[in-house]
Amino acid sequence: MNLRPLFDRVVIAPIVKENLSSSGIVLPETSQERPQIGEIVAVGDGENFDGEKVEMKVKVGDKIVFNRYAGVELKMDGKMYIVMRQIDIIGVCND
Repeated sequence: MNLRPLFDRVVIAPIVKENLSSSGIVLPETSQERPQIGEIVAVGDGENFDGEKVEMKVKVGDKIVFNRYAGVELKMDGKMYIVMRQIDIIGVCND
């Protein structure tokens, strides 16, 4: 992926759940909910529109939980990514 986010934005590779229902039925992609967990693949420089520096609390490789409808979905190189602002991240998953 060759996308560098600007300002306080991050690029996330969503982690998609298994495509089976609890009873073992295969679910089509259109019936699945949008994932809320992902891995950060790129981080902006932390500057906002007013020129002030915002401390970026996340880094590349962090697994995060984010708001379901936040950000913009992009398809690049055959993979789905979500670009969103840092404020839409709910938390970082600790392993």
